[in-house]
Amino acid sequence: MTTSYPYQHPRPARQSRKLVAILLVLVAILLVLVGIFGWKQYDYRFGSAIARSGAVNVPTGTSFGELSRMLVDSGYVRNGRKWIAYARAFDRDTVRPGHYALQKGETYRAALSAFSFGRQTPVRLTFNNIRTMDRLAGVVAKYIEADSATILQTLSDPAVIAETGLTRATFPSLFIPNTYEVYWTMTPREFVARMQKEHDRFWNDERRGRAAELGYTPEQIATIASIVAEETNFRGEMTQVAGVYINRLRKGILLQADPTVKFAVGDPTIRRVLHKHLAFDSPYNTYKYAGLPPGPICVPSIAALDATLAYADRENRHDYYYFCAKSDFSGRHAFARTLPEHSRNAAAYAAELNRRGIR
Repeated sequence: MTTSYPYQHPRPARQSRKLVAILLVLVAILLVLVGIFGWKQYDYRFGSAIARSGAVNVPTGTSFGELSRMLVDSGYVRNGRKWIAYARAFDRDTVRPGHYALQKGETYRAALSAFSFGRQTPVRLTFNNIRTMDRLAGVVAKYIEADSATILQTLSDPAVIAETGLTRATFPSLFIPNTYEVYWTMTPREFVARMQKEHDRFWNDERRGRAAELGYTPEQIATIASIVAEETNFRGEMTQVAGVYINRLRKGILLQADPTVKFAVGDPTIRRVLHKHLAFDSPYNTYKYAGLPPGPICVPSIAALDATLAYADRENRHDYYYFCAKSDFSGRHAFARTLPEHSRNAAAYAAELNRRGIR
């Protein structure tokens, strides 16, 4: 008689151990992958990408590859391969034009996101001592992407000028010299629109009221102030100089302002205005034509504008009708009420010009 035994699976313990080992390997691989992913996330968010502080301008049309090469070549990015890998992994490999300030130690996330989303750093656009629109275009071109030729073309465009409500002659009165925060990608038309807003903000009710009290529009005040700005650099004299011109205008006397002659001739460097200059035919020659010239002869400073408006105040009014540079060449002026008094002052100044050989 034979005895039968129940069927038994072979070596179940060994199979269980193999299964556990496989699971442990898979868990280990998973942990490694999670660790790598976590480390990359951490490094992307907190790792230092930028090696030095500075600022870069990114022109319109720049590709991510071009930007990356520029940042690596100029020493801004510590690790170019990691920079590109993170950009692709986290979908930050696009570029928007602009001016970007970079800080040493800045993270990959912050720097890449700034370029990708166009988080520009504003620039501080400053202009003053501007005589002509081409000079203004040259200064503004230092702060925005557009070049000076493109800016000047916009500043000379009759349609653009007409939109401001000004004429070509009075257009310089639109610009108030100051420091403004703008974006590097601002277009020339956007610059004009911004200046329109700043002009309207400057010419508030108080200033417009003082201009009206003097009997002038803001554009006419800017024209007087432009002559004042060319006559003196001393703020303490500006209101007196403005008052002389306003007094002469009220009496119907020719302004006879030398700066307007220099503007008409096109040579602001003239040190001595001669008869040949006075004979130059131009509506800006206030020795030949009565009243104000057609528009400002420069972009007057805020100081000159406010000094001109200050003549509306009773305590600043005077009865001077003449002035000329002092013979001590201090840059200050001698003021006179009468022509004989003025003639003596002018003769003293002319004598000093002759003594110094200035022709």
